[in-house]
Amino acid sequence: MEVQIEVPSHFLCPISMQLMNDPVTISTGITYDRQSIERWLFTCRSSSCPVTKQPLSDTDLTPNHTLRRLIQSWCTMNSYHGFDPIPTPKKPANKSQILKLLHDAKTHPQNQIKCLRRMRSIAQSSDWNQTCMEDSGVVEFLTTVILKEKESGDSVSEACDEALIVFHHLQCTDFQLRIQLQKNESGFVDALLRVMRIGSIQSRSNAIMLLAKLFKVADPARIAGVKVELFDETVRILKNGVSIQTIKASLKLITEIIRWGRNRIKSAESGMVSVLIELLIDNSDRRICEMMLVALEQICRCAEGRAKLLEHAAGLATVSKKILRVSHVASDKAVRILCLICRFSASYRVLQEMLEVGVVSKLCLVIQVDCSETTKERVKQILTLNSRIWKEASCIPAHLLSSYPSL
Repeated sequence: MEVQIEVPSHFLCPISMQLMNDPVTISTGITYDRQSIERWLFTCRSSSCPVTKQPLSDTDLTPNHTLRRLIQSWCTMNSYHGFDPIPTPKKPANKSQILKLLHDAKTHPQNQIKCLRRMRSIAQSSDWNQTCMEDSGVVEFLTTVILKEKESGDSVSEACDEALIVFHHLQCTDFQLRIQLQKNESGFVDALLRVMRIGSIQSRSNAIMLLAKLFKVADPARIAGVKVELFDETVRILKNGVSIQTIKASLKLITEIIRWGRNRIKSAESGMVSVLIELLIDNSDRRICEMMLVALEQICRCAEGRAKLLEHAAGLATVSKKILRVSHVASDKAVRILCLICRFSASYRVLQEMLEVGVVSKLCLVIQVDCSETTKERVKQILTLNSRIWKEASCIPAHLLSSYPSL
């Protein structure tokens, strides 16, 4: 009979209720696991003790060495029951170390790459280190490194590559990103566009993700004024299909900016619709399919976008194929796309094509299966709107016509 070993309650973190790997004590005297309390203090931006709810006089985290030794000893004694020794905690960086790194990088250019690599290591180690780096001016320094990229040359500097990696690991606040965008106007975006054009696969991915974060906090007027080049480069990257990470980053960027100004038209004219359809045809990744359908639905809100979708030989068929095969979100977005086509671009030829490629039969199926009521109502609107053309079609079951006479 297997013996159940109960972990002593004082070995458990009050936040995660898991065995503590690196117990630290805060100013109220309560001990937590470092990872959990760092997330509470620096990611959630809370300034109170989770247990006592008292405001904290400071955010110093004092290692509880005695408790850690007790936990380590207990784990060793109970290793037979599956309790592994807890790992040695990483020593967090302090502000003076980071300031020294920044000073060295600024005053000795030959050491810049080495300093940036050390910053990357620090940023990856813990949330506390990230907050300490942000408070020390690392974000401004990284921005300066990226802005130094010159238009000449056919490659991105190693320093810029390293700066983008550090940026990727830093969880910058919206406030900090907004400040950098305001300080540097279009220069920051132009530098990142250059990386998208000539950078390595990893650098392109990091540049795209940083652009998505910047545009998420930017003013709508700034987003509406983005250059056509941004869409052109994103289309080129999606065509190459370099990695799943890069594809997701590109789609996230597009969905952030496409709603503003004439960006839907810019996107359609760049060839975005054709690329998304080609990627959608054989893609089975749920999240990627959802993101592509979200982008397509936004582009199809303009006449140029709908025209591009209808120009593609597999456009309608591919969109309808994803209904009921990916997720409720994907089905809803696909139905929305078809609804836009039927309301604003439904010529006789288009309606006949929807019959021939199975779009109508798929819409009939949606009404009969477990799906969101909103999606079903939108499907009924599509069928009602085109009932004159489709009513005699063999793909519409007789029982649907009797249940919904308006069809």
